[in-house]
Amino acid sequence: MSASDESGTTHFGYREVPVGEKQKLVGEVFSSVAGSYDLMNDLMSLGIHRVWKRYFAATAQVKKGDRVLDLAGGTGDIAALLRDRVGESGELVLGDINGQMLRTGRDRMTDRGHVRGFRYVQCNAQALPFPDASFDLVTIAFGLRNVTDKDAALREMLRVLKVGGQARVLEFSEVKADWFRPLYDFHSFNVLPRLGRLFANDGESYRYLAESIRKHPPQEALKAMMDAAGFARARYRNLSGGIVAIHDGWKT
Repeated sequence: MSASDESGTTHFGYREVPVGEKQKLVGEVFSSVAGSYDLMNDLMSLGIHRVWKRYFAATAQVKKGDRVLDLAGGTGDIAALLRDRVGESGELVLGDINGQMLRTGRDRMTDRGHVRGFRYVQCNAQALPFPDASFDLVTIAFGLRNVTDKDAALREMLRVLKVGGQARVLEFSEVKADWFRPLYDFHSFNVLPRLGRLFANDGESYRYLAESIRKHPPQEALKAMMDAAGFARARYRNLSGGIVAIHDGWKT
């Protein structure tokens, strides 16, 4: 299902907005939180996002010499975790639609000593500026839910993959345990915006991010979208009871 409906609107959190405005609104959110992105993720996940990301990278299909595209990768977290796996002969391309996020991530990567083997490209996941069959692995972590047309982004991920290549999506998803949902909702809509105001002076961006999780397609729906985009053997694995899920698909 496309992110937009026939009336030309789409969701921005729980608000309906014109399709053309969502990219601008999402951009404002991430420009606002770029400097406190790690803090944001810590507040949203109680710090567990670091474990999820390590597992996501450690279980990716990648080897020495591979070329990897990390979308919504401005922070550099996933690329840094994959650096040793692709080796000196490999290349990691960090793509992000938000220039401020990309600059913040580049500065962080430089501070960590990660200089060689990285490229930074400001790009829209819905229309990637890369030739067909350019990458062995395409990843997107905590970014797909902010894309206006997710179907287009998935098709683009497939297009730029080489035959045999893997696409991986790490994203907040649908909590499975009934008993946990009220606690999770309370944290998301009551605690998180207050923490955002307290630590980042930005409660509204944090409220949007909590709402965007609820509007994102749940596990089976996203799997069906990957099937429809043309991925082979699409599958998912829940982490932490479905708070997040890893989705995989291959190009054949």
